[in-house]
Amino acid sequence: MKFPELVPYRVCNIPVKIYRTDGLNRDGSPKKMVIFEGKCFFSEKVKQRITAEKQIITLSGEMLFHGDISPDTDVIEGEAELLGGIRRKIYASEKARNPDGTVNYTRLELI
Repeated sequence: MKFPELVPYRVCNIPVKIYRTDGLNRDGSPKKMVIFEGKCFFSEKVKQRITAEKQIITLSGEMLFHGDISPDTDVIEGEAELLGGIRRKIYASEKARNPDGTVNYTRLELI
């Protein structure tokens, strides 16, 4: 059975790179590893969330990807670099699954 694509390829038009930091380089700077490089649907909307420590965090945007951008990990952490060199930290990630267990789309919330 074929499930509907909730985030189709035709709406994904913003080039993006997703990085994860793994340790340090010899000069002390963080070692960055590219998890995903491709296109996404990006919407800049400001939301506020309250953490478990009662702190208010302001989210600055949301990225939607077609399918699974990182099949080897369940939780995506790191930072995203958008077109034009804009960098945002990843606050939360979600992989929406179909009833058969495949990933329909991936959603990242950015700070």
